[in-house]
Amino acid sequence: MSPRTPAGPRGGDTSDARSAPGGATYAGAGVDIAAGDAAVARIGELVASTHRPEVLGGIGGFGGSFAFDPTRYRAPVLVSSTDGVGTKSYVAAATGRYGTIGVDLVAMCVDDIVCVGAEPLFLLDYVTTGKLDPDQMEELVSGVATGCRAAGCALLGGEMAEHPGSLPPGEFDLAGFTVGVVERDRMLGRERVVVGDVLVGLLSPGLRCNGYTLARHVLLERAGLGLDDPAWPGAPHTLADELLAPSVVYAPAVLAALRALGSAAATGAAAAAGAATGAVHAAAHVTGGGLPGNLGRVIPGGADAVVDRGAWEEPRIFDEIRRLGDVDEAEMARVFNLGIGMVLVVAAADAARAVDALGAAGCPAVVMGRVSEGTGRVRLEGTRPGRGTGHPGATHTGDGAHTGDGT
Repeated sequence: MSPRTPAGPRGGDTSDARSAPGGATYAGAGVDIAAGDAAVARIGELVASTHRPEVLGGIGGFGGSFAFDPTRYRAPVLVSSTDGVGTKSYVAAATGRYGTIGVDLVAMCVDDIVCVGAEPLFLLDYVTTGKLDPDQMEELVSGVATGCRAAGCALLGGEMAEHPGSLPPGEFDLAGFTVGVVERDRMLGRERVVVGDVLVGLLSPGLRCNGYTLARHVLLERAGLGLDDPAWPGAPHTLADELLAPSVVYAPAVLAALRALGSAAATGAAAAAGAATGAVHAAAHVTGGGLPGNLGRVIPGGADAVVDRGAWEEPRIFDEIRRLGDVDEAEMARVFNLGIGMVLVVAAADAARAVDALGAAGCPAVVMGRVSEGTGRVRLEGTRPGRGTGHPGATHTGDGAHTGDGT
């Protein structure tokens, strides 16, 4: 892999790949070290713009250093997650627009760990490409830096790998991982959830970063739409604009809600009864698997999550996929977020406060259901508002099995 930016601050591989005249060279084999060095030189300020006070040093070393201060915490737990951007990268490559997809990467990673209640500390990224283009790399990392600033975490380092023959020129894959921290007695999870809790959904304006394989199949292949066509009849923006809209980064709003409402564990008799004194009990990031596959991961075996499909209106793009692909409701529900990108499970008495706290943090939210007695299922009930009777609101259930994200 070269030019190499080790798993730490980015640095270039400056080894001499030249040989005698007429002999083989690394560049001749398809790897351009000079282009990698140029890309690394361009991104220094982008990386620095995300630094937190705990970051030590700059780019160019062999490892990223983060001066974690355990005295800030009573019983700190480090939480990590890794993810990618899936086939949304194909849309970026097809349009030559790379400035926002890095935000998607950050959102997919940090919004996983905030479901445990963790504050994101730092993130590292990994870009694989068929032919390294400094302009493309700079634009990609610019998006990652934008996402990190939004999430409040440092871009601690990363890797750019040129794989000629594996990917064609222009195509790339983008992945990364993040690390965060949470107090042990403030961790969120299904063990905090009780019957009577309320589901608060954080709205998503579009697909975010999931279900793109099906979306591309329906919109581009079956329907034959072009990326420069209107997103739907009469839309003021193109299909490319719609599909490349960056994911919402929910972590800051969720953390603001935790600060406003609390998430501390119960003690004494309340703990023995399985209750929690904090208003926020659990959170589910709605990615691959949709609401049934992700909300089910935080619902205990003796309860069901009952989702009211009439509580929010889906973004138009989902209806277009449903209509043009003749996709049934069960398939839509298990592939797409349907307009809800994150769900908080909160105490019923604090549902309105949760909605207010999220809205004040710039994240519109709605009360979208409840936790009832059951067997660990997710039940989607009711009819989507304003959609008539074209798609009956039959109950759909899911068992919460985790499926792969980012497809």
